[in-house]
Amino acid sequence: MNIPETYAYLVRARRDLWAALEGVPDEVLSRPLLDGERFRCIKDLVAHTAAVEDGWIHYTILRDVPVEDVFPAIKAAGDGPVYAGFPLAELLDYWRAVEQSTLAYLSTLTDVELERGVEDAPEEHFRLGGLLWHVMLHEVRHTAQIVALLRTQGIRPPSLDLLFYLPNLWKP
Repeated sequence: MNIPETYAYLVRARRDLWAALEGVPDEVLSRPLLDGERFRCIKDLVAHTAAVEDGWIHYTILRDVPVEDVFPAIKAAGDGPVYAGFPLAELLDYWRAVEQSTLAYLSTLTDVELERGVEDAPEEHFRLGGLLWHVMLHEVRHTAQIVALLRTQGIRPPSLDLLFYLPNLWKP
């Protein structure tokens, strides 16, 4: 699989995750389930996952204005454990906007661009393709964390494994 194909899988898996989250009581999504400095509830993980994609694509790769600038409450909130009080719909609207921006960006990628070096800090330089893989794998890890947290609350989450999104090639 290549980067656009893998991102297409994430888009499809998100639809199932978002639909599931929209059916979960807000009290569960806002409940402190983790004892962390930055993430305590499912909503913190939702906001963080979208923000990381936004940040890497816009700040680091494109060096332009992030999508969060259109969402002033989210921008002002930062990355701490502060999203319990946010409506899930607002967090998902932000994630949808990030997704649309990423899809537009990915449609312009070339093999040459994927090899381009990207500076994250004066002492940190990465190949663009590697950063995009990082962004996608970051999401896979946090959505798995969300799924596990839903299970701890007695909620059956969707199955987000890649296997369930691959075409069945078996022809008897």
